[in-house]
Amino acid sequence: MAQSRTQSNFGYRRHADQDQTGGGISAYPVAVIGAGPVGLSLAIDLAQRGQRVVLLDDADRIGEGSRAICFSKRSLEFWDRLGVGQRMVDKGVVWSVGRIFHGAAQLYQFDLLPEQGHRRPAFINLQQFYAEAYLVDRVGELPTIDLRWRNKVIALEQRNDHAILTIETPEGPYRIGANYVIACDGARSSLRRMVGADFTGQVFEDQFLIADVRMTAEFPTERWFWFDPPFHAGRSALLHKQPDDVWRIDLQLNPDADPVKEKLPENVRPRIARMLGHDRFDFEWISLYKFQCRRMDKFIHGRVIFAGDAAHQVSPFGARGANSGLEDAENLAWKLDRVLRQASPASLLESYHIERSMAADENIRESTRSTDFMAPATRQEARYRKAVLSLAKETEFGKRMINGGRLSVPSIYDSPLSTADCDSWRGGPRPGASMLDTPITAPSGKSEYLTGAFIACGSQFTLLEFADGVAADIPEGVGTIRIGGTGGYSDRGGLAAQRYDAKPSTAYLLRPDGYVAARFRHPTRAALQSALARAAGSN
Repeated sequence: MAQSRTQSNFGYRRHADQDQTGGGISAYPVAVIGAGPVGLSLAIDLAQRGQRVVLLDDADRIGEGSRAICFSKRSLEFWDRLGVGQRMVDKGVVWSVGRIFHGAAQLYQFDLLPEQGHRRPAFINLQQFYAEAYLVDRVGELPTIDLRWRNKVIALEQRNDHAILTIETPEGPYRIGANYVIACDGARSSLRRMVGADFTGQVFEDQFLIADVRMTAEFPTERWFWFDPPFHAGRSALLHKQPDDVWRIDLQLNPDADPVKEKLPENVRPRIARMLGHDRFDFEWISLYKFQCRRMDKFIHGRVIFAGDAAHQVSPFGARGANSGLEDAENLAWKLDRVLRQASPASLLESYHIERSMAADENIRESTRSTDFMAPATRQEARYRKAVLSLAKETEFGKRMINGGRLSVPSIYDSPLSTADCDSWRGGPRPGASMLDTPITAPSGKSEYLTGAFIACGSQFTLLEFADGVAADIPEGVGTIRIGGTGGYSDRGGLAAQRYDAKPSTAYLLRPDGYVAARFRHPTRAALQSALARAAGSN
């Protein structure tokens, strides 16, 4: 099988922590377990906020195979804040258009970002090993992250104000302490077992074959999904382009298909050849999977906090797995930083479970609905799908009912950190929603984007104000992005006012993760202080 790149291997290094004598152990504010996209991103975010992080991984290499490939606009904006977004976009395949087929006929197409004026595209396709490599490079630039390969956590002891980890290495075990342990160690999380927790939810029996093939093709850079295609009768198929002339192909298989036989290249090749109409391709990666829609009941167990696949699992259709894990990371990092600095009470961390378990439930619902539509398990579900596909040929509402994997969108939180609206609004992101990007012009005349101005504020609590000539009385420690007025940004094309339903003196209080904490038509210092206290967990 061909390889698209040489896998990055990292040698084991002995650390001074292993030389502690007399029962002493080194202590850290945070230990992150698992150097996948979620663990790496979380560690970087914490380090950029000034925290020391030890990052442990039981392997010595970046994972093999493409695995996750679809990264959303929201994930790219988070990675921009971590200093790696542009590198991801430069390498990735940008797309926003998808097409749905029934048989050989196209039912409809969609555009996930039809409007202009955003810094980042709706999605990029990028092999996970590239994303991990770029994140590892960024980790190497941050001296407060200590990334240790071939360091496997084998035991956990929880104390009142910290946890102690026993870590296995090629040279034997050692121990460290951490105020908080963040488990980003994937679907087979050993930390989850150590705290005595498990998943609840549904396991689906349908099997799907993934084949990443290298070939020269004229297909557009779009997401193509088929129900009952002529080359794979009675099942579904998906086609996506990746960098390096690699294409991701997903084929639904029978539930009773033999996984060992189905993964053999000599059995996969005829399937792909029927789809493409030729066999001029090389295999990069072949995998077969069943998927699950499950989550932990609680994401926080004492001093151990779970994120990503360690906390929840969904089907890959809709690109909700890696992207929801990255949302976990950005949601947790600023809260944990504030707690460690004693700027907020430890109870702020409970909002991580509230918000992200709510998001996990939403992703599981959408993922389950997609699975039920794509692989109906009952006669009733099959009749429903047949009726919808028939309606979609003739009606717009039928097209909207088709579910070929509804794609990841930013979560909207019903959160205790949000201040409810007191004013009248006709649009704009409500409290609990993520900020919207928009083009702006700096006082220097340089063209910028609102997400870039937010980064320049240091990803702290920030007031986005639409000036009317008098600046708002802003509480201490809150950054400011001012649109209009003397020395403020200009609203390029009027899109900022449109997207935020803004009038003169309108203001949005943004959390450090770019979510809206509160919004006002005429903010007062007292109202801002109250909203800030609530968003910081102090109210």
